[in-house]
Amino acid sequence: MRRGITATALVAALALAATACGSDDKSDSTSKSSGELSGTVTWWDTSTAGSEDKVFKKIAEGFEKLHPKVDVKYVNVPFGDAQNKFKNAAQAGSGAPDVIRSEVAWTPEFADLGYLAPLDGTPALQKQDDFLKQAAASTKYDGKTYAVPQVIDSMGIFYNKKIFKEAGVKVPTTIDELKTVSKKIKSKTGKTGFYLRGDDAYWFLSFLYGEGGDMVSAPDKTVTIDNPAGVKAMKVVKDLVDSGAAKTDATDGWDNMQASFKNGDVAMMINGPWAVADTYTGKEFKDKANLGVAPVPAGSVAQGAPQGGHNLAVYAGSKNLDASYAFVDYMTSVDTQAQVTKELNLLPTRTSAYAKEDVVNNEIVGFFKPVVESAVERPWIPETGSLFAPLVTEYTKVLTGQTTPEKAVKTTGDSYRKLLKGWK
Repeated sequence: MRRGITATALVAALALAATACGSDDKSDSTSKSSGELSGTVTWWDTSTAGSEDKVFKKIAEGFEKLHPKVDVKYVNVPFGDAQNKFKNAAQAGSGAPDVIRSEVAWTPEFADLGYLAPLDGTPALQKQDDFLKQAAASTKYDGKTYAVPQVIDSMGIFYNKKIFKEAGVKVPTTIDELKTVSKKIKSKTGKTGFYLRGDDAYWFLSFLYGEGGDMVSAPDKTVTIDNPAGVKAMKVVKDLVDSGAAKTDATDGWDNMQASFKNGDVAMMINGPWAVADTYTGKEFKDKANLGVAPVPAGSVAQGAPQGGHNLAVYAGSKNLDASYAFVDYMTSVDTQAQVTKELNLLPTRTSAYAKEDVVNNEIVGFFKPVVESAVERPWIPETGSLFAPLVTEYTKVLTGQTTPEKAVKTTGDSYRKLLKGWK
């Protein structure tokens, strides 16, 4: 794990500090003389630009109405850049935000590096027992709590009901059925059945779990990606592409996948509740009822999808901890989570939020709640976020015919053992 700072990272961090309106500016300090919260809270939000960001920015502005002397500086940081940007800024001691929206796998890594403020006993962490057990698990590291769960998610198969009706097919429940359905869709409509995202290893996990595999086994410190299940999973995704059941990509996967599905060029994709708001902007889904969501098709061993989600964490070097704690509490409250569900179809992390009318009546939540409850948890170790880089390189090579499934998982396993010192 990198603890020093390279020359390149230092330059990036200093450049970020020069442009960011972060908490290290002395003028952002909270005034405690009146007992009121004041000063600036800079929040790095990693939600989808153009859809989710508008809602989160509006909700964050509501905190300013409750605390007129606090200025919330909202910054939307692209998800793919946020992890390293935060580490570089925190490492340099300049330009880091007061609060960051942290993907669940980043939280233990940031905590291990000493970049997050412990939240136990602070106003940020209210009614801990109200959080879903699996959501709370990703916020803890070395016996302390370093974040508050904001949203939780998993993955399902999104499908175009009109195309399915035209082709006369039913939703596939297994990989074999996925291939059969895709072939019939192609013959009846001329459209591709399935879009397989090929530039993000997170999209590979459902296939890996479906063959009974996993990246690592944390309890016994064993690398498992290169066992027979890993090989089989790579063969499964390669066969989907080679057979014509799926189209894929090596770059710009998210944009290509969303555009293809929203325009009706493909009938299915695997995605999560975070994609619903953007999907509804497509011409195929002006009638929202045309979007169908079903469980990810099962592999030869099991049906499973990864647990995902986002936490809110407070930077340990924040000059405005009191206002930052209060902001995190506000953004993860029951009412705020219900509002997020109403406007974005994202799943709450608080149990009591599921009794709110806007959550109870939400069809997307109704589908994804049981999926989340049975989702496969990733290992909550500091290195989890770093496991995806070597995997996605080999995953993409397999899909594009540059390597074999056997070589791909072996190379990935070797990389994991170098990263995870002392693991088998």
